[in-house]
Amino acid sequence: MIPKDGLDDGRPMLVLVGAPGAGKSTVGRRVAEQLGVTFVDTDLFIEAESGMSVSDIFVTLGEPDFRRREEEAVAGALRTQRGVVALGGGAVLSAATRSLLAGHRVVWLRVSMSEAATRVGMNTARPLLLGNVRTTLSSLLEARSPLYEEVSSAVVDTSDRKLREVIADVTALATGGTAADAARADRNAADG
Repeated sequence: MIPKDGLDDGRPMLVLVGAPGAGKSTVGRRVAEQLGVTFVDTDLFIEAESGMSVSDIFVTLGEPDFRRREEEAVAGALRTQRGVVALGGGAVLSAATRSLLAGHRVVWLRVSMSEAATRVGMNTARPLLLGNVRTTLSSLLEARSPLYEEVSSAVVDTSDRKLREVIADVTALATGGTAADAARADRNAADG
């Protein structure tokens, strides 16, 4: 079962989307810690529920089975989670998921292809990135960026930035701030 916080608006405080290597899990976990709320990574939830790694689900059961599980996990998280939720990079491929994200505070952690490739390297836990990582990431970013943009209410670029700067931006957005507040937080983090 996905854990609940005591927040009372019935929705997650924040949902993070973005490509593999954007920092969704790292940033989400740190923002949740700072805000004293729970954190759920839907990929980890899928793994816990299925008793298999995402990679094993892809290999054994296939991508369509994984995407079905992902849709269910995201729907459950959006329904029950009150803290910070990080979605898998491909969750936005589902029209049903995109529809469910409407009205939520969704932050797209945008990352450049070169930065994402550096961060994910040859990570075999990311089944869609096996083989030529740069070419695959480039294709993923091209296909998914319009979808990330469609569902997001704010964008925070994570490329060539310090983790604390990204966390400051996302925390500002999670607490009801605007993109301007996030930019101010970024400038203050850089000055401090």
